[in-house]
Amino acid sequence: MDNSVKTASSNGLAFNPDVAALPPYNAGMNVAIARSISGRNDIARLASNENPDGCSPAVLAALASPDLEPWRYADPACTTLRGALGLKLGVDADRIVIGNGSEEMIAAISRAILVAGASVLTVVPSFGLHEIEPLAQGATVAKVAMTEDLGFDLTALEQVISQGPRVVFLSSPWNPVGPALDRPALERLIAAVRPGTLLVLDEAYFEFADASCPNGLEVLRQSNIPHIVLRTFSKAYGLAGLRVGYAICSDADLARVVTAAKTPFNVNAAAQAAAIAALGDEAWMQASVARLRGERERVAASLDALGFKVASSQTNFLFFDCRGDSATLAAALLQEGIIVKAWRERGYERYLRATIGTAEDNDRLLRALEKAARR
Repeated sequence: MDNSVKTASSNGLAFNPDVAALPPYNAGMNVAIARSISGRNDIARLASNENPDGCSPAVLAALASPDLEPWRYADPACTTLRGALGLKLGVDADRIVIGNGSEEMIAAISRAILVAGASVLTVVPSFGLHEIEPLAQGATVAKVAMTEDLGFDLTALEQVISQGPRVVFLSSPWNPVGPALDRPALERLIAAVRPGTLLVLDEAYFEFADASCPNGLEVLRQSNIPHIVLRTFSKAYGLAGLRVGYAICSDADLARVVTAAKTPFNVNAAAQAAAIAALGDEAWMQASVARLRGERERVAASLDALGFKVASSQTNFLFFDCRGDSATLAAALLQEGIIVKAWRERGYERYLRATIGTAEDNDRLLRALEKAARR
């Protein structure tokens, strides 16, 4: 641990050193702060990978229903939602755990599986909580860097997985970079898993991927390794503000332990009702995803034409080398009323992640980048 980290408060209260040493999670900029800094009200929110189309009208109707009783405790087992997901996914409901966002599932998995000194593998650039939550349990985290062509380093991943880390956190499609593992690549990594390792495949952006990206749940179903697939309603379904994610576990015993590691009543009644309504309107989600995929390809082509090195993306965002310090460019874009996320992991300070927004907001971003490129 860095000796500069404070392990006690000014009044002598001792902190958990594993928690006190945690790096901060970069959650993106609040719109009110962006308005204050830029002096503009018309903010293009392109930092947090939210769905600019909103959510299904069925969700809004469910939230306005008199059947929603905020004064009552929500079902702690999320029985109806787990049943609906089980039917959709073709798995037993007792293998599904619902969380307050898939972030809570990452924390619960870490609490359920990891002990002090255990080893974890993830990739870098990484989704922050794949590192933060294991570190909070006293685990050590190894990270495999992306390749020069902004993809997965399969050889390096295979090598570290074969060493038997207790948990492997792997995003496909990959946040924050964008590409997804194809089926042969995923099967190759699954084959490297040794007894005693849990593979956690984070598919938060699964709905945005095209046919070249396999359904990780289906691939893992044909394996005999312990695994969890993470998915969320925050992205494609547009429920980011309500926080509903879920873990599909390889067996009911694993689901039981992950459930025990979360808090009771963790998913509120409004969130459960919204998620059930969203599942009932798949047509809305699919139409939104189709539009965003088209915008993603258009914006990627435009960035390439401007000379930026853009990672392949199967998500609703683009990750690109901005040819200089990304924080400097992000600050300039903010003055134009555009919020993006400058990546600050060591070695990747030249990279910027931009959400695919409305066509209008995407055009604002491209105009601002063109202007910056001319300077």
